[in-house]
Amino acid sequence: MRPLIVLLFALPALACAEPRAGLWEFTSQMQHGGQAMPDMQQMLGQLQNLPPEQRQMMEGMLAQQGIKLGGSGVQLCLSAERLKAGDIPLQNEDSGCSHEITERSAEVWKFHFKCPNGEGKGETRFQGDTAFTTTVNGVYDGQPSSMHSQAKWLGEDCGGLPSR
Repeated sequence: MRPLIVLLFALPALACAEPRAGLWEFTSQMQHGGQAMPDMQQMLGQLQNLPPEQRQMMEGMLAQQGIKLGGSGVQLCLSAERLKAGDIPLQNEDSGCSHEITERSAEVWKFHFKCPNGEGKGETRFQGDTAFTTTVNGVYDGQPSSMHSQAKWLGEDCGGLPSR
């Protein structure tokens, strides 16, 4: 489900009409095949339990993609230039996923996505320029899948995380 997760964390960042540049944190609850998937806190706990060299390697791989696991979720640094241009990577380029925005307003964006192993639709709702929620439903690997995520703006300082 990795390509789907990358798509779903990044897609809502583009949605807000006037999002703030800087560090954003995404948390989520996912289900696949009727079973709850580990949430961000559980994944962070598993990362902390890795041997130091493995944890450092994993954190380095994520950082190269502009992603940091910290706080209570996944953190991304979004640059003002990319936000203004609407040029935000919506999924890992190697994932084979695509998306289409089907409806767009200042309060709600609706979208459809398709990946090699699944497809679905979702909706993002905005609470101003510093928070939004996204709900996604679809089928992945032949199983029903859903995700509900929250995003919040943490501030302008990205703490050394490269901008996306």
